[in-house]
Amino acid sequence: MKRILTYGTYDLLHYGHIRLLKRAKAMGDYLVVAISTDEFNGTKGKKAYHNYETRKEMLEAVRYVDLVIPETDWGQKIDDVKTYAIDTVVMGSDWADDPRFECLRDYCEVVYLDRTEGISTTQIKQELNLPQEELFEK
Repeated sequence: MKRILTYGTYDLLHYGHIRLLKRAKAMGDYLVVAISTDEFNGTKGKKAYHNYETRKEMLEAVRYVDLVIPETDWGQKIDDVKTYAIDTVVMGSDWADDPRFECLRDYCEVVYLDRTEGISTTQIKQELNLPQEELFEK
């Protein structure tokens, strides 16, 4: 069984998220999604519209997702790969070459998928005039 892992906040779930999850699931048999907790988002200067439990419930309803786990800090990724016997970590291409994911190559395959053009949570928040989080480094 090939196990895939991806990370994200998954706030205001949209078709770009669904496309990424569908493509990630197509790469293996079991998809684990680690979503940032509200506390972790706070350390990044981010505030999600939906709280962690709501975002978790929405992702659990997506047919491509087999397991949702909390992401509580940047440093947990190697432990996640080991704990869940992950074969491949999949992220959006905006994370390409980021050392926080590149370090996982010693433990599993790392794949960056192209983002879906024309959609982002930031764009949705802007168009709906929702409060924006402060600028932060991803």
